[in-house]
Amino acid sequence: MLDTDDLRFFVAVAASPSLAAAARSLNVSPPAVTQRLRGLETRLRVHLVDRSGRGLTLTDEGELLAERGRDLLGAFDDLNDALAERVGAVTGHLRIVAPLGFGRRHVAPVVAAFRTRHPGVRIDLLLSDRLGRIPSETWDLAIHVGEIREATPSLTVRALAPNERILCASPAYLTRHPAPRRPAELRDHTCIALRENDEDVTLWRFRAVDGAEERVRVDAGLVSNDGDVVRGWALAGLGVIVRSEWDVADDLRAGRLTRLLEGYALPSAPVVALLGSERRSRAARTERFLEALRRSFDPLPWRAPRDPDGVARDPGPLRPG
Repeated sequence: MLDTDDLRFFVAVAASPSLAAAARSLNVSPPAVTQRLRGLETRLRVHLVDRSGRGLTLTDEGELLAERGRDLLGAFDDLNDALAERVGAVTGHLRIVAPLGFGRRHVAPVVAAFRTRHPGVRIDLLLSDRLGRIPSETWDLAIHVGEIREATPSLTVRALAPNERILCASPAYLTRHPAPRRPAELRDHTCIALRENDEDVTLWRFRAVDGAEERVRVDAGLVSNDGDVVRGWALAGLGVIVRSEWDVADDLRAGRLTRLLEGYALPSAPVVALLGSERRSRAARTERFLEALRRSFDPLPWRAPRDPDGVARDPGPLRPG
């Protein structure tokens, strides 16, 4: 009555907030999801999902099928992994979530190289800056940049690379507005904020050399949820930004942006990997991909840029403010 395709389909539906979201995760149309779900319910002669304007709610039978289905699929994948590892093969389905900008620049190339090296692995890469809104059941590995505010016992955290946050502005902006000497002076500047990870984007936190913390509520005249847009606005001389080192290091070295308040540190934003479960963290494909990611960060691309031929070169100092 049931096969693994049915289980994978329903587990994806159960992990989604709506049929439309399930369709996106399955790469099919919403009508196709509706039709298949009805067919599954007809075959099993049970009602699995209640549909309403608020989304999907699993019935008791739906909860049972989703829970047991995840367990059965996990056992099935474990068996496939174990047999593949016996012959040194890396196979299976690897689902990765990564931030938009960072994922495009630093994760997608590793995915492409990994797939070439291990053609038996099918990879889904989802780029999103809303990791907290994506159910952990729908991914095997998530790349996160920044502080992890709420630890989840079911997730394993693996450190990948250091990354600092930097306050900076363009030389054109600084010709019109003297560089701030203390964080409090940012209240008199035009600031640009990046809306990400549900953070309070206009409260900027600094720590002085002596350890004293200073918080500044800036008046952000420009706000965007896209890091490339925020960086572009700063390059155009429209204001002061706080951005990750990985994103602005080349601009600082080239003089397109100038670092400000060097005597103060912003909260760091380390790059980490989150593993969805113990089973997934043991899978050969996950471990091999993590190894490939770590190699891509040695040396750190934003601290040791590479020439077009791929050879790391001396990055030189980041230009001070």
